[in-house]
Amino acid sequence: MKAFLLSALATLSLASAPPAKRQITTSTTGTSDGWYYSFWTNGGGTVDYTNDDGGEYTVTWEDCGDFTCGKGWEVGSERDITFSADFSPSGNAYLAVYGWTENPLIEYYILENYGDYDPGTEMTYMGSVESDGSLYYIYEHEQVDQPSVESDSSTFMQYWSIRVDLRSEGTVTTANHFAAWEELGMSLGSDFNYQIMLTEGYESSGSSIVTVS
Repeated sequence: MKAFLLSALATLSLASAPPAKRQITTSTTGTSDGWYYSFWTNGGGTVDYTNDDGGEYTVTWEDCGDFTCGKGWEVGSERDITFSADFSPSGNAYLAVYGWTENPLIEYYILENYGDYDPGTEMTYMGSVESDGSLYYIYEHEQVDQPSVESDSSTFMQYWSIRVDLRSEGTVTTANHFAAWEELGMSLGSDFNYQIMLTEGYESSGSSIVTVS
């Protein structure tokens, strides 16, 4: 009887234990602890993504090709996004509010921090906006035959707001950026796709632990 009780308790303990955290190394999307997540990689180098509790995730990478990852919402909107991060890249990497719209297809970044490369140097400057305690420079750029939420090869515009006073925590008022883009003739699509607090790496190494709320 004692052996039976011990066996039953062990089974109950295993059944009630939280699931083990699992590293993700191939492109996927889904939900974790109530949060939407996205992980995409072109397969270069080593990239390990882990969904932590709540709105937190961890990613480490070494000699990567290109990857994007993060947690957020399956459908984007004008929302205030609060985040904190231990963002430690060596090379080219971004920490940003990131998402897509369709009709038309638009990829957008509100860049809060980056590694050793400012992406604005190779894009078209459109203007600026003051938001959340800093000036942001606004850019647009056309992507040709690149992967998107619609296909493996699409042509679409990118919209960027790049923060001057870089930071790894705070709140992003997305409505301010969307309105500024609209005033500059940079209209988002009518249908929001996903929206995440992103870590992206390109031909670099590093680590990033991010919490979004």
